Amino acid sequence: MIKRKLSFWEIWNLSFGFLGVQFGFALQNANASRILTSLGADPHNLSFFWLVAPIMGLIVQPVVGAASDKTWTRLGRRSPYILFGALVSMVAMFFMPNAPLIIKGGAALAFGVAMLALMDASFNITFQPFRALVADMTPDEQRNVGYSIQSFLINAGAVIGSALPFILTWAGVVNEAEAGKVAPSVIWSFYIGGSLLLLSVLVTVFKTKEYPPKEFEAFSGAVEKEEPNKESFFKLILKMPKTMKQLAVVQMFSWFPLFLLWVYSTTAISQHYFGVPIDYNPETVTDPSIREAFDNAGNWVGICFAVYSLVAALYSIIMPKLIKLTNRKFVFSLSLLFGGLGYISTYFFHDQYMLLISMIGVGIAWAAILALPYAILSGTLPTKRMGVYMGLFNLTVVVPQILSGVLGGPILRSFFGGEGIYILVFAGIIMILGGIAVRFVDDTSDEINEDIKVTEI
Repeated sequence: MIKRKLSFWEIWNLSFGFLGVQFGFALQNANASRILTSLGADPHNLSFFWLVAPIMGLIVQPVVGAASDKTWTRLGRRSPYILFGALVSMVAMFFMPNAPLIIKGGAALAFGVAMLALMDASFNITFQPFRALVADMTPDEQRNVGYSIQSFLINAGAVIGSALPFILTWAGVVNEAEAGKVAPSVIWSFYIGGSLLLLSVLVTVFKTKEYPPKEFEAFSGAVEKEEPNKESFFKLILKMPKTMKQLAVVQMFSWFPLFLLWVYSTTAISQHYFGVPIDYNPETVTDPSIREAFDNAGNWVGICFAVYSLVAALYSIIMPKLIKLTNRKFVFSLSLLFGGLGYISTYFFHDQYMLLISMIGVGIAWAAILALPYAILSGTLPTKRMGVYMGLFNLTVVVPQILSGVLGGPILRSFFGGEGIYILVFAGIIMILGGIAVRFVDDTSDEINEDIKVTEI
């Protein structure tokens, strides 16, 4: 039995909730370092605080993936997890920037970190089922389109989310934070982001009708019937398809530098472009112009993230056409090369507006990272175990981030003297290595869609 081809709007609705989830995720990426620094965190140790994000992914996604493979409800197979994750995400987004109001004194930082952990755990509860939902619902010939649309929606949400504090500041919301507190422009951004996250997820949950159990079983094929009912985590790791192992290397060189970007962009941009000193501490600084420069840099980080997300959204539209003309490996490799060059170029610019040119390369790489590993991988995975393997594949996303979090701070202090711009250059070199690693991935899936004909290498 073959899955029916979906209309454009059916594929759109599959991933529409990801627009809101990424809206929230983008707010977190662009503002978590700013919030934690405002709450008293040492800017040079930010990567340690950020470790809660990949650790939550490491714990949550394999569990959710395995559970969703076995779940059947009136809402569907993946939708209950997507909806639950969205509800918890919204609550965490409301609380995190209000940490100083909820808990006074030094404990506010600990509360903020706890909300960051809760936010990431709930984001991860929604991420994995969304990835598996596209694979569940689309036939093989629509997978590239499905994941490209998902990448477009992810980045469309990220554009708005990243730029929102800047937009609210322009609209008159106060952007300067009092000592030990978070700027109102950031607080209101998180209110708006949490609300839109839930609304967009409701569209996916109620507009997507997942296949019922018997029909889904018919799509699974004879190979699935040979799968054992239960396998240990380590057996699944050992039985990973060869392509999945090869992609793990690429993921290491992709997500390690991405995490450095998210953690240290505020540090790098505030120092290199806005003149904030290396030893900046919001609780001890006496010059109000320095605090103002830091908050302005924080807003500009949001604009930079919005630009790379906008580029990624546009690139997601043309990516299937580029794949049709060449192949997935070529497009993936070239995209990571552009990303690495974008990182490195941040060192050579000194005008904040020129920094937006660097974000073009980062956006191209981001779009490819979000779509192409999953498009390549999904054709090699057993249908009935799609959720658990997608969850396991998330290890290749979170482990590089954990390593980046552990090593980022020491590298910044020991090798680069606390100057954040150098760690972005370092990240760019690593991403270029990822582009080279793509060439060694076996992409053997057959594409039969007349709209996306891929020549495999």
